[in-house]
Parts: sequence; C-alpha cells; structure tokens
Amino acid sequence: MGFRLPRIFNARRILRVSIPPALNVPKGYFAVYVGENQKRFVIPVSHLSDPIFQDLLSLSEEEFGYDHPSGGLRIPCCEDVFVDVISRLNRF
Repeated sequence: MGFRLPRIFNARRILRVSIPPALNVPKGYFAVYVGENQKRFVIPVSHLSDPIFQDLLSLSEEEFGYDHPSGGLRIPCCEDVFVDVISRLNRF
C-alpha cells in the first residue's frame, strides 16, 4: 500500500494554472474591494489589528454581512477615504 503523490502534485499544478495571476495575493496580504466601482486594494494583514481598520470591517459587516458572493471583502466607503486611512496606517 503506497501513497499516490503524483495526483497531489498534479492537483497543485492545476490550481496554480486555473487561478489568474491578477487574483493572486502575496503571503501576509489580503484583497479588499472599495467604493462603487469595487476598486481592488491589496493590503497587509497587520492592518487587521488596527482599531481604525476594525471600524471599517464593522461597517462592512453591517452593510454586507458575512456573505460575499464575489469572494472578496467589500468595504463600504469612498476610495479617497480608504486611501487616506491606509496611508495613515502605513505611516506607523
């Protein structure tokens, strides 16, 4: 009785090929979609612990709940406001 590792490797290769490179997010980051046009931002996971960003997450929960059919986290605020918040978080 042995393990069939080639199937595992083939599955990994298929997954890598089937995910478009634009949707890949570097390790330690996550993608959010902001504003009416759902502009995509990739931001560090470290921002999750910041109280300001947690307020944005609470707004998202109130507006959209936990069900995000597009697969991405949506933040209900203007892009300009979001960019301002993220730039302030990046300073620290």
